[in-house]
Amino acid sequence: MAEYTNPNALVSTDWVAQHGKDPNVRLVEVDVDTMAYDQGHIEGAAGWNWQSQLQQGTVRDLISKPEMEQLLGKSGVDNNTTVVFYGDNNNWFAAWAYWQLKYYGHANVRLMNGGRVKWVSERRGLTTVVPTYPAKTYRAKDPDQSIRAYRDYILGHLRGNSVALIDVRAPAEFRGELLAPAHLPQEGAQRGGHIPGAVNIPWASTVHEDGTFRSADDLKALYAAKGVDGKKETIAYCRIGERSSHTWFVLTELLGYKNVKNYDGSWTEWGSIVGAPIEKP
Repeated sequence: MAEYTNPNALVSTDWVAQHGKDPNVRLVEVDVDTMAYDQGHIEGAAGWNWQSQLQQGTVRDLISKPEMEQLLGKSGVDNNTTVVFYGDNNNWFAAWAYWQLKYYGHANVRLMNGGRVKWVSERRGLTTVVPTYPAKTYRAKDPDQSIRAYRDYILGHLRGNSVALIDVRAPAEFRGELLAPAHLPQEGAQRGGHIPGAVNIPWASTVHEDGTFRSADDLKALYAAKGVDGKKETIAYCRIGERSSHTWFVLTELLGYKNVKNYDGSWTEWGSIVGAPIEKP
């Protein structure tokens, strides 16, 4: 069985139990449910709110380079710290945070395989004590635009067959029957459907029931069945960019595909652009 291309991008719950308190390691929980951290988290873990800390308030965009530096410094992270993300919903927003740290050039980033659900299912301890850390100085790199796609870039590549587009949402979203996951508010876009030429490979098909990732062989077969083999530029999208970050992680870190981008504007942007084409089955 083939190994992941970058096995160091993942750590197990056992590893976190053994090393989560190491002085050069910082655990960070990022959840869909922004109240989950306060209800209990892994001891020593920082909690980041994806709504208020990982995106700008008055402009729809990722936090800026100075804002990322400030967030990391306040969390006791410097450029040599190993940051381990985990969260609910099989690491949706943990993967988004991982992608953002890679966007700003942090080298030592990992995901806890299985996320919060696996930790809890193993009856490992949680605490409500919010830790404090000595502030550190962090210096981020300029954004790595090679891992991010924008709407105009995609509009310019709709003709031809030079880019592989992956819609990682649920099939009902891909078909245009839902504008968001069934358990979330149905809002955020004017129309349903998918970007022309995109194939539907739901993010959930990449993980086992316990939230851990499927084997490298299984993942390669999953994508190859839809014509995605890493030989051309690949762009993943979802509704707001967090599920597609999860797929970006799979393609980039686990399978080693080159030139993979995350379109974080995703369907809430594309489904409301005047003049942008959509498809429905």
